[in-house]
Amino acid sequence: MAYSYDPENIFAKILRGEIPNNTVLETAHSLAFTDIAPQAPTHILVIPKGAYVNYDDFATNASDAEIVDFTRAISKVCEGAGVEADGFRLVSNAGRDGVQEVPHLHVHVLAGRNLGPMMTL
Repeated sequence: MAYSYDPENIFAKILRGEIPNNTVLETAHSLAFTDIAPQAPTHILVIPKGAYVNYDDFATNASDAEIVDFTRAISKVCEGAGVEADGFRLVSNAGRDGVQEVPHLHVHVLAGRNLGPMMTL
């Protein structure tokens, strides 16, 4: 599948230092920062530094080093936020039907309260 990455998306601008963020963790291939519109008491975004549209694009095209770094960055964010004991939710939206708002892969780490059922139809 072909992916079209928009280098002017907000996360690309954050990675270039054009927009400030509240950094939680930075690694060789990943950046984590607090969400500016939190949906839970703990709401941290984790993004790869590479130009990947969604998780499928990332899994298909990222290097092994990027994939391992991103996965471990998510774990470090959860550990650092102390959310393992009571639980957390990881969310990654993709595409129009997934209601992806920013066309750069990002994982939401949500915690700090009961988050309810995954979806209600």
